[in-house]
Amino acid sequence: MTHPTANYTKKRIVIIGGGFAGLNLAQRLYKNKNYEVILVDKNNYNYFTPLLYQVATGFLEPSSISYPFRKLFRNKQISFRMAELLRVDPEAQIVYLNDGELSYDHLVFAAGARTNFYGIESVEQNAISLKGIDDGLRMRNALVKTLEKAAVATSTEMREKLLTIVIAGGGPTGVEVAGMLAEMKKYILAKDYPELSSKPGKLYIVDGGPDLLAPMSDKTHSETRKALQDLGVQVILNTHVKGFINGRVEFSNGEIIEAKTLIWAAGIIANTFDGIPATSLGMGKRMITDDFNRVKDLSNIWAIGDISVQETDSVYPKGHPQLAQVAIQMGRNLAKNFDALARGKGFKPFKYFDRGDMAIVGRHNAVVDLFKHKVHLSGFAALFVWLFIHLISLVNYNNKIKTLYNWAVAFMTRDQALRMVFKG
Repeated sequence: MTHPTANYTKKRIVIIGGGFAGLNLAQRLYKNKNYEVILVDKNNYNYFTPLLYQVATGFLEPSSISYPFRKLFRNKQISFRMAELLRVDPEAQIVYLNDGELSYDHLVFAAGARTNFYGIESVEQNAISLKGIDDGLRMRNALVKTLEKAAVATSTEMREKLLTIVIAGGGPTGVEVAGMLAEMKKYILAKDYPELSSKPGKLYIVDGGPDLLAPMSDKTHSETRKALQDLGVQVILNTHVKGFINGRVEFSNGEIIEAKTLIWAAGIIANTFDGIPATSLGMGKRMITDDFNRVKDLSNIWAIGDISVQETDSVYPKGHPQLAQVAIQMGRNLAKNFDALARGKGFKPFKYFDRGDMAIVGRHNAVVDLFKHKVHLSGFAALFVWLFIHLISLVNYNNKIKTLYNWAVAFMTRDQALRMVFKG
């Protein structure tokens, strides 16, 4: 597939969303003189999603995993606009934002996904979700406030209920939140709240499947479950949460657990926008794209990252996993294809290179599967790989230094001083 170069003028690329996919696309286009690049995001910062749970549990401050777009784009030919997309007009090639409108030659959706509550209204209204920095801060505040309430509770039953936490979802986020909270209960709670040392409450993680971290290897399944159980986490499998009302978590097997806190990490669904036809949407409301990330039934509209689903890859017939590495690689590949388009060259189809999966459980337990589960690591080796990969993936040296410092303090002291309630 080739494209003519005759009379090629500078084209405007509008990118909706500055996560892994959108940011990697923009940063690889800024030297390309054929394009004007405008990145639109509702936040004025990029943040590192895989470490969001550490902000939520008070082990990292928000600035450790986030960085302002305008500072990232300083001295680069990339424009930033802090706005929300309301709708798109594919015929006129215009996007309508909450602060105006933008015309485009190419529109790239990299707007990611939001929490999927699967239509359970009581969970959506009452549970704590974890998808952005605002969610992380709300969760941190809610957890600290709950501990303060438990410290002055006069009823043993109420104190037990306040201190019991259920985590729904056995993926990386759920497992890592469970491990971090278990470490806090084991090493920090009695120090900060001596009133609660004899009644620490219970911690549960529940998943609808037969294993935690389902896409990973059998060794990872067993090691993860054992590590959590050793930390005092009760694991419930093959069970769904079907409701959360008045501090009562209801399960699909009929069981009920009295708990004031339900943390929801059980799934995501792609963000959707007016103007994108239903025929262009597939599984999980993701935009159906071809091998080059062009959206089905639309011209000059592309989708990358969690919001995109390619059904043409025989290795991933249901679409690629909604992971950071997929988003990063899609952004980089699309940047190469835009460069090829400007030079009249052929497009390169997207092929995902699976570098592996990993998760950390508590302070010193980690599991890593590399090269499609052919190599499995655990213990110190896995912990080192996890720390290294997450550290180098942060967008700026400032983030790397802050995070490394906070991790070192937390590792050596089994503590951190970031459990404060701030109100905006």
